[in-house]
Amino acid sequence: MNKIVLVAAISAAMLASGCASTVQEDGTDAAELQRLKSELSRNEADNKALQRELAAMSKASSKAEASSKATVAQSSSGTMDNLPPNAKPGECYARVFSPAKYATGTREMLLAEASESVEVIPAEYGWGEKTVLVKEASVSYETVPAKFKWVEETVVVEPASSKLVTVPAKYDKVSEEVLVRAAYTTWKKGRGPIEKLNEATGEIMCLVEVPAEYKTVTKTVMVSPPTTREEIIPQKTKNVRKQVMVEPAKTIEIASPAQYDTVKVRTLVTPPQEKRIQIPAKYQTVTERKLVKDGELRWKEILCETNTTPNLVSRLQRALNEAGFEAGPADGILGNATMSAISSYQKANGLASGQLTLETIRKLGINI
Repeated sequence: MNKIVLVAAISAAMLASGCASTVQEDGTDAAELQRLKSELSRNEADNKALQRELAAMSKASSKAEASSKATVAQSSSGTMDNLPPNAKPGECYARVFSPAKYATGTREMLLAEASESVEVIPAEYGWGEKTVLVKEASVSYETVPAKFKWVEETVVVEPASSKLVTVPAKYDKVSEEVLVRAAYTTWKKGRGPIEKLNEATGEIMCLVEVPAEYKTVTKTVMVSPPTTREEIIPQKTKNVRKQVMVEPAKTIEIASPAQYDTVKVRTLVTPPQEKRIQIPAKYQTVTERKLVKDGELRWKEILCETNTTPNLVSRLQRALNEAGFEAGPADGILGNATMSAISSYQKANGLASGQLTLETIRKLGINI
């Protein structure tokens, strides 16, 4: 930037003294003037580029600052809406669910609507005598069965026939030698050489012949094949005793007269009647619960690590010791002895036990 200011000052001075219109004949001054003009032109271009870059940076910075302020404002607004109202320094709160509240009332409930019942008065009957037809006249038929006699007859039970009987084949055993392995030659190492060709004689190999191997096999050979022969089966008869009809069956018609009897009968004296009885409606007084207030989330003041300071613990220990519950020395440390004394105090005073609560602190007369 200092270089730009210097060049601008030189240019202004030259214009003011008329150097641009009175160029000397000395070539050295003219060359220097030309160099200064070129440098001034370059510096002006650099200055404009720098100004554009500064303007862009300033605009981007303004946008970022505005966006950051809007984000902080939005975050602060959302957080403040969800924080406990009228809180004081040193107090801690927790969101707890407050259950719904109900009211108990009574109302008359209809158990049974009004109705009516029907009572039936049965009919009255009397007894009398009446001649009634017991059995109508009819005609019956009697069947006289047929007559038979016994005779004997010879009956063929199974006719004569024939069947083929299989005659099995006959076999014999024959022994035969079978070649298991043919004779062959192989090389084997020699042992104990009798003659050495020279002192450098090494390993000796001999070509030997291995004889063929045979095995005696006994096999069964068919001497005569299987055949069949025909056997004649004679017929079978049986003497059967059977009945032969001598006289066929016949039907005889028999007439039966009508039959009557005197019987006692019931006669209707008074017909049945119905009697309707009105039944009033029945009611019952029932107790019911009505919703007065819905359950909601609310802030409740609690103890936490932030407001349970060593000073508060020391005052708590002194108060417990004065109340007759041994909490140990007032050292400001919430140790086992102090927690045991807190639990004993809570049980003795009907308080919720297990943890240090604000209710216990206030019951002991300690201000937070």
